[in-house]
Amino acid sequence: MYRLSQAWNHIQATLFPFLVEHLDPLTETQRKLIAIIELIQIEDYIPNRCCPLGRPEADRGALAKSFVAKMVYNCTTTRELIEQLSSNPNLRRICGWERAKDIPSESTFSRAFEEFAVSGLPARVHKALIEKYEKQRLVGHISRDTTDISAREKAKPAEKKKKPKRKHKRGRPRRGEQRPPKEPTRLERQMSMTVPEMLADLPAKCDWGKKKKNGRLFHWKGWKLHVDWADGEIPVSVLLTSASTHDSQGAIPLSIISAQRVTSFYDLMDAAYDAATIREHSLSLGHIPIIDRNPRKGTKIEMDPATKRRYDERSTAERGNSLFKDSFGGRNQVRVRGHAKVFAHLMFGLVALTADRLLNLLL
Repeated sequence: MYRLSQAWNHIQATLFPFLVEHLDPLTETQRKLIAIIELIQIEDYIPNRCCPLGRPEADRGALAKSFVAKMVYNCTTTRELIEQLSSNPNLRRICGWERAKDIPSESTFSRAFEEFAVSGLPARVHKALIEKYEKQRLVGHISRDTTDISAREKAKPAEKKKKPKRKHKRGRPRRGEQRPPKEPTRLERQMSMTVPEMLADLPAKCDWGKKKKNGRLFHWKGWKLHVDWADGEIPVSVLLTSASTHDSQGAIPLSIISAQRVTSFYDLMDAAYDAATIREHSLSLGHIPIIDRNPRKGTKIEMDPATKRRYDERSTAERGNSLFKDSFGGRNQVRVRGHAKVFAHLMFGLVALTADRLLNLLL
């Protein structure tokens, strides 16, 4: 918290007065963007590249700031972002360009974004931000949830699984009959896998997903974003999978990544995560799992009043998802294609959200 206070004092006491003298009157959104860019220092994570021959390449630091501004301003497309930069002198100078003619073309933005996606720039910035400002803070609750991400991309056809031929009759085995063991589920396999192996095993293609929304069945084409939210609507760790992936499949890798980044006590999850494997893994990390029970065979085990009161803190995830979708570009239909680019696009928004909520802790 001390580091965060220092950063905020610098922004308020030094940066804002300097910019007020050199820019037109700042709007509330521009002040928020300035604070976010100053806190994350995204240009520090872009390597310097020397190009002695040919035309000098566009400033990658300014382009990265522009992609952060795109999410803060909720721009749907890069073309809309360029129009905002061209018509708004304050925004243009905040990102790093003095004149409108200095703004690169749309194709340059596209090439730079591909570089950022391949190098995992926004994910690296987010990880560094959490470790710098959240590592020393005790987090009471980690609220785990997913949200739908709509995309303009052709859905990949579902893989047809060949059912193995049954080697025995249906029903209970005969006395003395030996049957081969069942194949382990993904959750069971994850218990003996490393995080990179888990991530490689999760589906990562655009497809169709469905879930209940406001009591009705909702279908969407695209992806599913898995997020661990700390108290204060701060996203600690993030995964992106196919839309058809069940919520529970991301629980174990998320919990391991979150445990490496912050110290927490409670893992709060809804009924989609009601599995003995997930409870066991949460306990192995030294956490207390509070998971809503999934009614099986028509009966549901209710929580005691104290546990129910603690479980209500899970509304952090609902507020976090709503904030991301309403204010940081999460509701806009994703127009880039491929897992790496979609994840980078979403992470630019989550980096901006993380910085905004970290600063909110001081207010």
